[in-house]
Amino acid sequence: MTSAEELLEFVQACPSMFHTAAEIRRRLEEAGFAFLSESDPWDVRPGGCYYTVRNNSSVVAFKVGAHCSGPGNLRFMLEASHSDAPTFKIKAVPGIDGPENYGRLSVEAYGGAIDYTWFDRPLAVAGRVMVRNGSRVESRLVATSEPVALIPSLALHLQRGVNEGFAPSRAIDLCPLFSQGSAGGQEEQGSVSRAFLELVAREAGVDADRILGHDLYLVNLQAPCVWGPAREFVSAPKLDDLMCAFTSLKAFVASENARSVTVFCCFDNEEVGSGTKQGAKSTLLADTLQRLSASLGASAEDYRRALAKSMLVSCDNAQAVHPAHPEKYDAGNRCLLNGGIVVKEAANQHYCTDAFSHAVFAAILDDAGVPRQEFANRSDMQGGSTLGNLSNIQASVHAVDVGCPQLAMHSSYETAGALDVDFAIRALSAFYETDLRIEGADAAELA
Repeated sequence: MTSAEELLEFVQACPSMFHTAAEIRRRLEEAGFAFLSESDPWDVRPGGCYYTVRNNSSVVAFKVGAHCSGPGNLRFMLEASHSDAPTFKIKAVPGIDGPENYGRLSVEAYGGAIDYTWFDRPLAVAGRVMVRNGSRVESRLVATSEPVALIPSLALHLQRGVNEGFAPSRAIDLCPLFSQGSAGGQEEQGSVSRAFLELVAREAGVDADRILGHDLYLVNLQAPCVWGPAREFVSAPKLDDLMCAFTSLKAFVASENARSVTVFCCFDNEEVGSGTKQGAKSTLLADTLQRLSASLGASAEDYRRALAKSMLVSCDNAQAVHPAHPEKYDAGNRCLLNGGIVVKEAANQHYCTDAFSHAVFAAILDDAGVPRQEFANRSDMQGGSTLGNLSNIQASVHAVDVGCPQLAMHSSYETAGALDVDFAIRALSAFYETDLRIEGADAAELA
C-alpha cells in the first residue's frame, strides 16, 4: 500500500474530530504508547512513550529521549496539526418539520466552508453522543456508514441566474433533507427530531431517551481516491488538515531522537479559532510539557530553559496554484502539487515562520535531501491563519509554519498531490530525528 492510499484509509477512519482522536489513540497504543490521564499523577521516564487526551478530540503524545534527564538536558521537538475541518453542526433540537411531509435537519456552519460544495452530495452524520448509563454520563462515538441526508439544489428553471452568482442562505438552503415522514403526509410536530435521535441511538447502541446531548456533524460520503494518468493526485474530504495529522503522526511514531523529547500534537477547533479548552490556544500543550518536565525532575527554571532550546513545526496545508487562476498567487512565492512540503510566511504574522525558523527547517530538509517550497500570499490579498502562533501563547518556542500543497481548501472534497504524502513524512521525520541545539535566536547546531 502506498502512503497516499494509507492516507485515504486514515481519512475514512476519521469522519469527525472525535474519531480522529480515537484513530490516533489506536495507532499510538498499537505502537506501545502509554495513556496518561490528565486527572491522574504522571510517572514519566527517559526512554518512555506516552500520550494524553483532552475532550476526546485533541491528543498530545511524546517520546522521552534516553538522555533527557538532569538539569540542562531537556528540550522539545514539536509538531502540531488539527483534527477538525469545516462542516455543518447539527443543533441540539435537530429536526425541522415541514414543509409538507418533508423532514430536514437544523444545522449551523462550523468553520469557513465553501457552501456550494455541500449540495447534492450523499451525507452521513458523525460525532459523539452523551448518554445516561445509570448514575453515569458517558460518551459514545457514532458515524453512519450509509447516507442519511442530502442538501438538494433548487432546479435551474426556478433560479435562472444561478450560474451568474450563487449565495445560498445557511438558514434556508443548507438545511439537509432527512426524511419524508410516512406516506400519509405531514407528521406530528417534533417527529423529525425524534426520528433523527432514534437513528443516532441505534448507531450508539442505546435507547434514544438516554441521549442527553450530542456533538454531531455532517460528513461528505463521497469516496476518497487516488487518480490521474500517473496516479499523481489524491482527493478526499478533510485533507485540510488530516493530511498533516497523518503525515506528522507517521513521522512521529517511526522516528528516534535520544537527546530530545519529541512531541506530536493534534488539536481540535482550529477552524473556529482554537479558543477552547482543547484548542491550540488552550493550556493543553503547556500543561503537558510542564507535567512531563516535572515528572522527569526538572524545575520551573529547567522548563523555561528547555522552551528556549525547543522548536515547533506547525503543520497545516497550503494553497497550491489553481490551474484556472494562477493570477491569484504571488509570482515568486507560490507552491505546486507534488513539489514537496511548503514553508509559509506572512508579514502580518498569521504564520509563525521567521528567518531563524525558516533557515533551521530548510537546513534540516536540505541535509535530508527532501524537496521544499515557499509560500506567501499575494500582497493585495488577505490570507488565512493557523495554529502555530496560537499554541505559542502558552508555550513560547521557535516555530515554523509548513503544510502540504492542496487545491480547493475548505471544500467538502479537496485535492492534493500523491507524492507530497511521502515528501511530508520524510520532511517531518527529518525534523524529529535532528539533534537540534539552539543558541538563542542567532545560531543553531544540527547533528
